[in-house]
This record gives sequence, C-alpha cells and structure tokens, in this order.
Amino acid sequence: MLCYALFGKAIHGFAVKASYAAMLPVEKALMDMYSRIDALDDTCQVFKNMCQKDSVSWNVILAGFARAKLYMEAMGMLRLMHFSTGTKVKLTSVTMAIILPVCAKLKFLENGRCLHAYIIKRGIESETLVGNALVSMYAKCSRVINDALSMFDMISRKDVISWNSIISGVSDNGFFAEALVLFYHMVSAGFMPNYATIISILPICSLVENGWFCGKEIHGYALRSKLDEEISVINALLIHYLKVGDIIGAEYIFQKMQIRDLVTWNTLISGYAMNGWFSEAVNLFHNLLKSDIKPDSVTLISILPCCAQLLDFDEGKKIHDYILLSPSLGLETSVGNALVSFYGKCKKLDEAAHCFQGIHKKDLVSWNAMLTALADNEQWEKLIKVLNQMSCSQIQPDSITITTILQACTYLGIIKVREAHGYSFRAGLISHPNVLHAILNAYAKCRVINCSLSTLENTAGKITLIDNAMLLGSLKHGSLKDAEKIFDLMQERDLTTWNSMLQVYTQHDFTERAFELFRVLQTEGTRPDTVSIMSILTACSRVAFVRLVKQCHGHTIRASLGNMGLGFDKHLGVALLDAYSKCGSIKDAGKQFQIIPNKDLIAFSAMIQAYAVHGMAEEALQTFSEMLETCIKPDHVILTSILSACSHAGMVDQGWKYFKSIKKVYGIEPAMEHYSCMVDLLSRRGQLKEAYDFIKDMPCEANASIWGSLLGSCKIHGEVEIGRLAADHLFGVEGSNIGNYVVMSNIYAANGRWDGVEQVRRMMKGKDLKKPAGCSWIEVQRTNHVFVATDLSHPQRPLIYSILRSLDWHLKYPLNQRT
Repeated sequence: MLCYALFGKAIHGFAVKASYAAMLPVEKALMDMYSRIDALDDTCQVFKNMCQKDSVSWNVILAGFARAKLYMEAMGMLRLMHFSTGTKVKLTSVTMAIILPVCAKLKFLENGRCLHAYIIKRGIESETLVGNALVSMYAKCSRVINDALSMFDMISRKDVISWNSIISGVSDNGFFAEALVLFYHMVSAGFMPNYATIISILPICSLVENGWFCGKEIHGYALRSKLDEEISVINALLIHYLKVGDIIGAEYIFQKMQIRDLVTWNTLISGYAMNGWFSEAVNLFHNLLKSDIKPDSVTLISILPCCAQLLDFDEGKKIHDYILLSPSLGLETSVGNALVSFYGKCKKLDEAAHCFQGIHKKDLVSWNAMLTALADNEQWEKLIKVLNQMSCSQIQPDSITITTILQACTYLGIIKVREAHGYSFRAGLISHPNVLHAILNAYAKCRVINCSLSTLENTAGKITLIDNAMLLGSLKHGSLKDAEKIFDLMQERDLTTWNSMLQVYTQHDFTERAFELFRVLQTEGTRPDTVSIMSILTACSRVAFVRLVKQCHGHTIRASLGNMGLGFDKHLGVALLDAYSKCGSIKDAGKQFQIIPNKDLIAFSAMIQAYAVHGMAEEALQTFSEMLETCIKPDHVILTSILSACSHAGMVDQGWKYFKSIKKVYGIEPAMEHYSCMVDLLSRRGQLKEAYDFIKDMPCEANASIWGSLLGSCKIHGEVEIGRLAADHLFGVEGSNIGNYVVMSNIYAANGRWDGVEQVRRMMKGKDLKKPAGCSWIEVQRTNHVFVATDLSHPQRPLIYSILRSLDWHLKYPLNQRT
C-alpha cells in the first residue's frame, strides 16, 4: 500500500508541474485514487482545492468517508452537499447507493426515510441501484416485513444483488424459512446465485427443519456452478456441515481443498470443539503449526478449551509458551481469558492467577473466568477477595458472575445467598434462566426450598422455569417424592424437565418408571434429544432390554436425517455400543464400533471392555493393537479392560506381559484395579498361592475387591486355608458384607469343616447379618416380570409354580421311571 501511495503522489506531482491538476477530470481521478489507498486526508485536500465540484466529486468524498467508517462525517458531508450548492448539484442514484448503507450502519431509520422521500421526489425509486440500497437499509434497520419486502417488489429490474439484499436482510432478522423460500423463488425466476448468495443462504440451513438436505442441495449447486472454487464459499460449506453435526462431510471438504486460509483452519478446529471432538481439534492444531499459516487469537481461544476438556496440561502449557513467543497474541484480552479458564480447569490456580494478573485490559469475561476457576476448585475465600477487586473495577456482574457467586454463597451460608439473590433482583438478572436455577439450587442446599419458591413465584412468565429449577433442586438433594410431586403438578414441561426425571430414575434403578416416562414423553409430542436417548440406553443396559436399544438406535438414525444431528454424535455412538454389549448383543456392539468415525480413546475403551466382559480375549487384544496403531495412548481404564480380558480367557503369560508394560511402556503407575485383575487372573487358573503372594508383595494395601476375588476363587478350587486368610481380611474391612460370610461358610461346608461353618454362622448372628432376598427378572411379550424370593404377589403365581413343579418332576425322574 505504501508503494502505491508513493507512486500516486508522484503522479500527482507530475500533474501539478504539467498544469493538469486543476482540470476537473484529473481532480476527480486524484480523489478516487487517494480514496482507494485510504489516504483520506489527501482526498479531502484535493476536494477542498477544487474550483468546481460536481456530483461525481461529492460522491467520491462521500465514498471515502464511508470506506474509512467515518459515518457521522459522511452524513455531515451529505448535508453540506445538499444545502451549500443550491440546485447545481443533485443527489444522484450513486449518492444514495453510498449514503443509504451509512444510514443502515448508524441505524438512522428516519434519515433513511427522508432520503427515500427525496428519491421518490426525484423519480429514481425504481432504479435497481437505488432500490437495492433501500432494501438493504430497511432490512438492517429491522423493517423487513413492512418496508424492505415492499421496496423489493417495487424494483422493476431486479438483479442478483437485489435478491442477495432481500435474502440476507430477511435471514438477518430471523425469518429463516422465508429466506429459503426467497432463495428458491430467485432460482425459479432464472437468476443465477453467486458466491454472495451462497454465503448468505448456507448459515440458514442449519437453523431450519430439514436444513441438512437444503445444505446438500446448495452444495451440489455450488459444485455444478464452479462456485466451490471461491474459498469463502468452501468456508461457508464447512461451517454448515459442522453446525448440523456432519463432521465426516466437513472433513471431506477440508481434505479436498487445494487452498486453505486461516478461516478454514479456525472453522474446523472450532467445529471439532463444538461437537466434542477435542483430540481431533488438538491434532488439527498441530497440522496448522506445520503449515505456512500462523494461528491467531481465534485459533487459540478455540484450542485452549479443548486442552481443558482433555485435562491435557502439557499441551496447554506448550500453547502458552507459543503465545509468549508472539507478544501481539499475548496482549489480546480474549487469549488471556482462555488461558485463565484452561489453568482453572486443570486445577493450576497459581498459573491461572498469574495469567489473570497479566491481562492488561480485563473485561467481564476475564473476571468471570477467574471467579469460575476459583469456584470449581472450591477456593471460596480467594473468590470473595477477587469479587471485591471486581467491584472496585467498576465492571458490572452478569448472569455468569451471579451463578458463580451463588456457588460460593452456598458454602458461606444463607445470609450470603440472600444477598446474592437481592443483588440479582436489583440488577434485573432475576429473570435469567441460569440465575434463577442457581438461586433455587442455593436455597435448596441451605434447606430453605419453600422460602425460595415463595420468593420466586412473583417472577412473571417463568412458571416452567421455576418448576424446572425446583425439580432440579429436589432431585439434587435426594427428595425424589417431592420431585415427582412437582413434576405431576407442572402445567408445562419442556425437554429439560423430562430429561431430569429420566436421569434420576435411571440413576436410582427405577427402570420401569424410566421406560414409562420415555413412552409418555413421546406420546405428548416431545422429541427426545441426545440426553434423553443416553439416559434410556442406561436403563436398557440395566435390564438387558435389547429390543428398546434397537428402537433407540433407529430413532437416532431417523433423527440424524431430520437435522437433529443425533446420528453424528460420537458419544451417543459409544453409548449405543455399550448398551448393545451389556444386553448381550456383542455382534451389534461390534457393528456400532465399526461405524463410529475418528475413533477416540473412549470408543476403543468401550469396545475392548465389551469384548473382555464377553470372554472374547483375542478380539479385545486385536482391538487394542488397532488402537495403538492410531497412536492413541492407552489410559488405566483400557489397560484394566485388557487385563480383565486376559483373566477371563486364562491367558496368564499375556496378562503378566501387559501388567509389566503398564509402567515400563506406558508410564502409568499400576492402580488397584490392575492389581485386582492380576489376582483374578492367577486365581482363575488355580494359582492361589501365587495370587496370595502377589497380594502380599503389593506396594499398597489390598482392598476388599482384591481379597473378595481371591476368596471367590478359593471356593471354586476348594482351598480352605488361603480362603480363610482372605476372609479374615474381608471381615476386617467389610464386616457388614454378608456375602463374604456366606462364601466362607460354603468353602467350609464343601470340605466337611462343619466347625468352621458353625463359627461363621455365629459371627453372622452376632452381627445380626441376614442374607438379602434373591431377585431376578425376565421380559415376556414386551413386559418385564420381576421375581423376589418369598414374594407371593405376582398375579400369575399359581400357573408359574405349577409349571415349575412339572419341570422339576421331569428333571428328577427319567422317562422309564415315570408313572
């Protein structure tokens, strides 16, 4: 730009020397040149020295001010043009095309209307250039229905810009379906959408019903029209696919792109983050660093939350070091805020505080990030101190601040809760959903739910919200009966309400209630989301209800085609895998695993665990090898599953190999679960002495699970002495667990040690231990039947017992002995 400016000044100098500078065409050309290279002072100087000013020269100076975003100066220059020149200079259609967008930027609707009146008086209203400017101005001033559409209809010769103006105006005002209708009218009228049209229409597709299909159609049009060669169009397509959850489609576009700019990289990184693909986002960031493009603040504020979600402190620290090497990035407030949040999530409060102090221009987000970091780590005194500093900074709290403060107030007592409640009321934040939930939750924790309800019932228009907040408060504090009462009395229920009840029924093993609630949810016209499906899948797993799992799976496939995005949710895919496995359908679990895109640690862990539980050790080890080939580092959970697989298959040598690799190869300190698997492995193979010695050599005290595993194997192999040693430890750490006494008693009985049996029974009687009633259930004709020992309440009990007696008789007596 500097080179062009010097060259332009040289030409200007030549024109002055040659006496051409005073000629009107030369003056206008000089003004236009200076305006285009952003030399507005030089433009004004040439304009000031002009002896004769015509409409073109005025338009050039107006365009210069508009281009420099000096909108008020442009409006002042328009008045000067109109009033100081009499009738010699008219406001032309070009003038209107320049000044009407200025009115739109300033939201000067009345000025725009005055100009519209002048346009009508001049008779240029139907001109395409002027009409397009008026449509855009009215749309940006939120006058779409009455003015923008009417003005659009009045344009006699519409062009592509006319259609682009009305489509973007309608969509910007929230009329998304109408914008799509206009787009189809445009195509039907024979107009060829250009790259600006595509960029305007694609963001709408992710916001409307069946938008995924609309996006596909527009993508196809872009390919046929060669518009996909425009990088802005490709970036818009990338954003669309990410917003509808089609990560695979977005990755395909990204891989096919021959030219990528920073917007492209940032879009995919933020898209990964938005969809929970945090590891993929970090990997893509590494690829960006290898390219010729340098990350900016947008990149960093997208990638740091991914590191926080992964609790990957090392990766986040490397990014922080990169920021320190780029001082311009470190000075940006948004980057500092992201660092504070990252360190807070990783429980590194000293580093978070250091980054917070280093932010030169702290904004509300900065204070909220620091307060949230302290609240998440329960540093209440430090939180109050930072809050006092915030009040001195003259920055006003928002809803996020209040909800964070209320977390602290819950621990500081009811008085502080009331103070926060009062402030939120005075600040006008009481009607915000998150604030309302936080206040009710705080009162609930302080055991004054009735007080909170009577106070908040005065909040107009928030009945469902209050009910939901009360419902959540009751659920969080164990009052299921109160929650059910609130739920039954609610006049309106949203998806949050249904999901809350589904989750609590699932967590408390009320599976029948969960199934019934899920059925009612759908009959009342509410469409389940990912949370609903994952809750009901958990319930299905508890009772091995594979038919309902398949129905949920079918729903996710249909929902993905209906633009709900469920079919592309990786976490939901893993939940389906887990549900199939726990229902005994390992084949379906394997199929689900195969279709999960970009498998991460969680997906591999679920599949390996499924194979391990089903005794398919070879498949588990093969899947583990596939995971290692993708350079995913195993964690202690996967290694536990691998050892469990070896245990179920009796693969002692393989088990020892993997156990030794935990620390040597993967750098993980063996956990109690790993030791427990090894004890189980040795015990299953009858190597009880080796298992006992292994326990004694452990660097930490063995827990009840390990001793219980050894005791169970002693029962299988009839080993009394080692069983007695294991039982003695269990009686010490789990004195009230009747199962341990029963197993030891059975070991004594199997070996004819009746004195031992009597001793164990005396211990049980002394501690008043009673064996709980056995329980089983079965699904017959879409109904679950539950049977509990000594329970005689089943309506078909006589028929069931009759059949049982018949089966028992047939088992006891061979055919030749029956009479």
